[in-house]
Amino acid sequence: MAVKKLILFLVFMLPANSIDQYFNTIQIGRLRYFSGGDWYSNPSSLPNPLKFYSGLVKSRVAKRELIVSLRDSSYKRVPIIYFTGHGKFSLSSTEKNNLRWYLKNGGFLFADDNFGMDRYVRKELNNLFTDTKLKEIPFTHKIFKTPFKLSTGIPKIHKHYGGPAKAFGLFYEGRMVAFYGYNSDLGDGWEDLDVHNDEPAKHEQALRMGANIIHYALHSGL
Repeated sequence: MAVKKLILFLVFMLPANSIDQYFNTIQIGRLRYFSGGDWYSNPSSLPNPLKFYSGLVKSRVAKRELIVSLRDSSYKRVPIIYFTGHGKFSLSSTEKNNLRWYLKNGGFLFADDNFGMDRYVRKELNNLFTDTKLKEIPFTHKIFKTPFKLSTGIPKIHKHYGGPAKAFGLFYEGRMVAFYGYNSDLGDGWEDLDVHNDEPAKHEQALRMGANIIHYALHSGL
């Protein structure tokens, strides 16, 4: 049902030239938000998991993300929206309403705390729906099983907060519509190796988790 909803909103809401682009190319959007934070951080991050995922599937995958906003209709051009940043941020009532519509109609949101966003991510996502809140995802969830088996869940790439990395999901009508990576910083792990001087093994862990998130977002409604 979720996939059918997503296809319907793409067909009826996108410009004609964007419809062809979507059905032929897997595209991820980077959310530009306007109140606080640095939505543009980790500029080299998304091209790397996109390239990595393209090597796993037969479908064409875009080389770069598309910058989208919840203030206009650009968010309707992508099946997956990613957002990150540092510190405080908030969404306007218009942005929340559009995000709520997007998630109800087959879209998928991936929130990645680069550092300092945790309380604000939780506040915004927990207030989207009246009857559902973020909840921790167990290691047995299928997002950790395909295409890679990640038996210990989301990897911890950088040490920001104490304790382990955790993954949270926001569920609507039985489908996980948003994934929140806490205390992990996958975006840093995806960046070119010379940006943070991470070990190749950490980079690989981050890429594998990214591939699983993309795969789940595209196939969770099947």
